[in-house]
Amino acid sequence: MVRYFKEQDKTAFLEMADRFYHMPAVLHSVDQSYFERTFDAIISGTPYAAGMLAEYEGKPAGYALLSLTWSNEAGGLVVWIEEAYVEAQFRSCGIGKELFAFIRREFDGKARRYRLEVTKDNLRAIKLYEALGYQPLDYRQMVLDLENE
Repeated sequence: MVRYFKEQDKTAFLEMADRFYHMPAVLHSVDQSYFERTFDAIISGTPYAAGMLAEYEGKPAGYALLSLTWSNEAGGLVVWIEEAYVEAQFRSCGIGKELFAFIRREFDGKARRYRLEVTKDNLRAIKLYEALGYQPLDYRQMVLDLENE
């Protein structure tokens, strides 16, 4: 089962996000205070982000974080799948497909594009994404991170 975050999901999310950022599929670490900031923003109803929790037999099994943005290139709303994570013990149980199906049900008819990032070495994820219809873009990502003032 997949559903939007509830306040009581905070601890489960924080623990899974920490595991996500310690996987080889992630290129760099993130300040853990950002996890809490993200969860709090989602729970408070920000229009820019959404979070989903996947459960398997009543236990937290994974999550997805979305950023919602407008794109001239796509001609409308883009749902950027920032993070999609499934706990190791629940992989190959259909949780990843269920997360993506939930996202599509929620945003089809509103979104013009779904977008995500994946490291080139994360072959298992690439296989799933391709099976779901995702295609590579030949863009190089660049960022400018600003320190809190």
